[in-house]
Amino acid sequence: MRFTPQFLEELRARLPVSEVVGRRVKLKRAGKEFKGLSPFKQEKTPSFTVNDQKGFYHCFASGKHGNIFDFIMETEGLGFIEAVEAAASQAGMPIPAASPDAARHEQRRKTLYDVMDLAAKFFADTLASRAGAKARGYLADRSIQPATQVQFRMGYAPADRFALKEHLGKLGIPVEDMIETGLLIHGDDIPVPYDRFRDRVMFPIADPRGRIIAFGGRALEKDVPAKYLNSPETSLFHKGHNLYNIAAARQAVHDGAPLIVAEGYVDVIALVTVGFAGAVAPLGTALTEDQLALLWKMADEPILCFDGDSAGQRAAFRAADLALPHLQPGKSLRFALMPEGQDPDDLARSGGRAAIEEVMAAARPLADMLWSREIAGGSFATPERRAALEARINELTGSIRDEVVRRYYRQDFTQRLARMFAPAEDGTSFRGSRTGGFGGESGRRFAPRGAFQPGGAARGGRGPALSTAGRFTGRQPYQPASPHLASSPIMRGQRSAMSRREALILHALINHPWLLGDHLEEIAALELAHPEAHRLRAGIIAAFAQDHHRGSGPEEQAGKMRADLATSGFSDILQRVEKAITTRDVWGAEPGAAHEDVLSTWRQLIALHRQFHSLLRELKDAELALGQEASEANHEWLRDVKARLAEVDGTEALIEGFGESSGRRRG
Repeated sequence: MRFTPQFLEELRARLPVSEVVGRRVKLKRAGKEFKGLSPFKQEKTPSFTVNDQKGFYHCFASGKHGNIFDFIMETEGLGFIEAVEAAASQAGMPIPAASPDAARHEQRRKTLYDVMDLAAKFFADTLASRAGAKARGYLADRSIQPATQVQFRMGYAPADRFALKEHLGKLGIPVEDMIETGLLIHGDDIPVPYDRFRDRVMFPIADPRGRIIAFGGRALEKDVPAKYLNSPETSLFHKGHNLYNIAAARQAVHDGAPLIVAEGYVDVIALVTVGFAGAVAPLGTALTEDQLALLWKMADEPILCFDGDSAGQRAAFRAADLALPHLQPGKSLRFALMPEGQDPDDLARSGGRAAIEEVMAAARPLADMLWSREIAGGSFATPERRAALEARINELTGSIRDEVVRRYYRQDFTQRLARMFAPAEDGTSFRGSRTGGFGGESGRRFAPRGAFQPGGAARGGRGPALSTAGRFTGRQPYQPASPHLASSPIMRGQRSAMSRREALILHALINHPWLLGDHLEEIAALELAHPEAHRLRAGIIAAFAQDHHRGSGPEEQAGKMRADLATSGFSDILQRVEKAITTRDVWGAEPGAAHEDVLSTWRQLIALHRQFHSLLRELKDAELALGQEASEANHEWLRDVKARLAEVDGTEALIEGFGESSGRRRG
């Protein structure tokens, strides 16, 4: 046993829970206890209590409960041993050694940490010296400023094969220690060990407690076999068990920053530089299960940010498959893909914080990613193909180990399948014959198999329901949870006039049909509340599928689209769409708007639309919860959802007039 019960008991006695918790939570005394806002959930009314006499904390908002070690593990992402070490350090208690061998091992690790720290200092000093001029030039080209270099303890490894070895040797560090930490290359066929890192920009890698455990080195010459070189596995460093920038990111996430997982060191540095301090990256490998567990200790839904190329898409899908079996209630992932051909570093340098925020706002849930992959580019015009899709979906959801999460995933995908294969409005076919590529019987596809398309189906909402036996029972409207919700303006709007937002979405598609070429899957899966919006969308997609909408100019495309819709009997609906648009200030949806204005407006419209429908479902859940238990927490939940719905309505005004003042036309 690493720690005796007597030691742990003495440590708990010396270190009150309020002292440990008080470093992260502002506590106020309430009788024999302390109270404060939950460090695990955002809340306005304190529901987090600490009792020093009983030696525990309890969070009513999240249900979490424990002692000082539990709190440190939860808030700092540490294992039990590290949590005990951190508590002992805070209490000023020496860590006992379970045996002489353990004591020697512990002292050995401390010595190796010192070696790594000395190496990091050498690299940093070299970067600042005349010898580091080339490396400083590279960093300047990447817009990594000197202050940022200092913040991340960046450095430069000289080209000399023995520079670090000789420097550490002068400080009395044995060659054996340099070898054990991976700083030197050695072997039976190497008579004299030499520096592993040479002529490289150096990125120190720290553990969750901020101790340097490894390095990553970026080559400055193009003809070097490995552009990036990492330390080997050592007694300090296991690359699949750690994340770059984890120590700083953990604190930032606790303070409210989003947890973003990028692919490389420079991407993390770029994200931090523009204000996203909760950025981390794997260490030269694909995401591992251990790293996933680390992420979920820091945040319930980390955002995985991948490059916008085919390799980034494949990495996103690998991460989705990795996470699926390990999902727990409340624990999932979101996915953000960069614009094609760009990585976070490129986008941060060209567009700054606003560009990154736009990508993060469009991050998609794990369920959407999996669904998009399974239907991308597919033609499901035959029963056999539809059955094959359903079998793949069932196989995916069956891999989820948690019974509750598995049940909800199956319910979610069942609803998506039902919507996808519902009969078309004219009764001639089902919508799924064109979904995921819209190939129909002809097999003509607009998206290659496996291609990732932004957007995706949203959960819940309208569509044909399934009976318990799995048979289609016909299309059913969204059912509110209570008379209060049923009589609200939100629900009245769903069943009467088309909402302004849905009208604007359709208006933008009619005026800019090229949007369908770029976002066809997203548009087909979009959750629309009004029946006439469903019908018009189907008509728009059918019109776009005609070859004569391609290859012509933007204005000619829009004219042909309107003519085809009128010929197909949509004139009355088109008039009602125009009536629902009460202002012409949404410039990007109007004819003649510049391409970038259209695209920016489209993204904002879709983001708001998805947020609105997500909040509708949450409103239903909140009212159901309140009906079952009239607690203050459930009252607060309902008030919060209503407030966020009002915020969405207010946010819609922000897109009005975008680009209008510039007078930009289509370029």
